[in-house]
Amino acid sequence: MEEFVGTLAVGGTGTLHSCYLGYFECFNSQRYYEAHDVLEHLWLQEGREASDYAYYKGLIQLAGGFVHLKLHHTQPEHPKHGRRLSPARRLFLLAAANLSPYAPHHLGLEMKHPLYLARTMADQLEREDAMNPWSPSTAPLLPLPKIVPTAT
Repeated sequence: MEEFVGTLAVGGTGTLHSCYLGYFECFNSQRYYEAHDVLEHLWLQEGREASDYAYYKGLIQLAGGFVHLKLHHTQPEHPKHGRRLSPARRLFLLAAANLSPYAPHHLGLEMKHPLYLARTMADQLEREDAMNPWSPSTAPLLPLPKIVPTAT
């Protein structure tokens, strides 16, 4: 995983972990599985007692929901991929639940963005006959986290 993180073009403040920044790079380039994986690496390293445990888990679930949508979009007739909308919705709901306690800002991210995305996707997938709202041309972007230096 460290080798993969080293290939990401993550720069920044030096105060944010490269796996965290790598999540946003992967997510915004529609590499949702990689976004999930790179942040899961940090999540597992920090452990269940970490203050950011549920936050990372929520972002991982958000990316996981988009893994399902992307696979469904690519192969809607596939026996497995064709049934991915319901699991995607569940992940979006879990993501919103895990991220909401961190609002309005956490680790340089305005939480309104991932929360809106998770809730909107879950709402669009609520109906049994829902259509996949994801496509490569309309794929969402998350703003990059920004740490604002505090005055001393």
